[in-house]
Amino acid sequence: MVEKRSVTHRINRRAFVAGTSAALAMGMLESEAPSQTGGTSAVKLAIEGGEKAVTRSPGSGMRWGDRELKQLQEMLQQSSLFYWNGPQTALLKKRFQEVCPLKYVQTCSSGTAAIHIAVASAGIGLGDEVITSPITDIGTVIGIIYQQAVPVFADLGPGTYNLDPTDVERRITPRTKAIIAVHLTGNPCDMDRLKDIAKRHNLVLIEDCCQAWGAKYRGRPIGTIGDFACFSLQDSKHVTCGDGGIVATSDERFGPNIQRFGDKGYDRTRGLGLEVFATNYRMSEPQAAVAAAQLTRLEEVASRRYQLGTLLGELLADVPGIIPHQVHPDDRPVYWFYMFRIKPEALRCNRSQFTRALQAEGVQASGGYIAKPLYKEPVFQNHAFFAGRWPVKEMGLTTMDFTKHRCPEAEAILETCIRVPIKEFMDEEYIRQVGAAIRKVARYYSA
Repeated sequence: MVEKRSVTHRINRRAFVAGTSAALAMGMLESEAPSQTGGTSAVKLAIEGGEKAVTRSPGSGMRWGDRELKQLQEMLQQSSLFYWNGPQTALLKKRFQEVCPLKYVQTCSSGTAAIHIAVASAGIGLGDEVITSPITDIGTVIGIIYQQAVPVFADLGPGTYNLDPTDVERRITPRTKAIIAVHLTGNPCDMDRLKDIAKRHNLVLIEDCCQAWGAKYRGRPIGTIGDFACFSLQDSKHVTCGDGGIVATSDERFGPNIQRFGDKGYDRTRGLGLEVFATNYRMSEPQAAVAAAQLTRLEEVASRRYQLGTLLGELLADVPGIIPHQVHPDDRPVYWFYMFRIKPEALRCNRSQFTRALQAEGVQASGGYIAKPLYKEPVFQNHAFFAGRWPVKEMGLTTMDFTKHRCPEAEAILETCIRVPIKEFMDEEYIRQVGAAIRKVARYYSA
């Protein structure tokens, strides 16, 4: 288990790393000499035949094992694998509430399902508008569109990659009913400002926590600030059961509905008839068993990723031509991955060249994230959500035209961002070498 650090310790360490990273860079780069392309560089890049900066393995390990096997063995002793009143589902809910203490909890089949359940439970429907991020998985907006509502994409902070509260408020209209805050890469959004906006405009605030298991906002568990918390248990997330999700709330207006909207409209607690129309998003007991066991690993995973991602951010704090991932010092981001941006005007290379140079140095770097903002995808450009049609627009209930929609900062982010994996199996020396490699490449291409 990784030891938690105080704010004072973190600040002291940042000051220490600022000095040691510079020393490390100087040690690697030795002395400045003119490069063949006119800049300055002390050593040859690996892509040009020089020594690699990263010589250490990123490490590896199994994400599941005896804990999950034990839980599955217990599950196989049951007479039913149906979720309702299932002991594995009950255990999963209990362990989830220890992480995210909300009153009403519903397990479901995916993070996409979790968001759809939240949107439906909030009463969002025909022609209503929901403001959210253009840089996210399509799962964030599927539920909006299936409820015959309208996604409205707001711009993002240039270094946080999260919703810009000022732009969110600018896009509110009389039809706006909700905001979905996406904690991209596990970096908490500015929830105080978004909550204030939601309260003043009487909007529902939904947290998309799918990439943010174990994150904390100003010391509070992510998911506990908005009206709904939506999590994913898909295979790539911090904890997983292959595919699955959880939606939760403490709001009495919505809490009694989330089970119905995840279970074909059935109200198994109160025995009511089919008063709402909903789909089947149920999670089975085998999935719940694995997820419940995985949650016993969460704090170790989250704290380790926080430690490693924070170290990388400190190492990149003063690198020329780089915009490090911007995080609030009082938050705990959990780094589903680390993302930074290059400043093309400050470098003598483009993003592709920079990324290839990093890869040659031994860094597992990838240029970009999603290919384009969601509103630029063909299904949005053609307004072709239902058999090539969009009934809401055809009925005149929205004037949204995604061919004219723009979020300039989000577009710039996707043109200049580079991703670096952060895994709990990595050690600090590996991360230091990654930081040194990024510094080396940035220094070489510095204009």
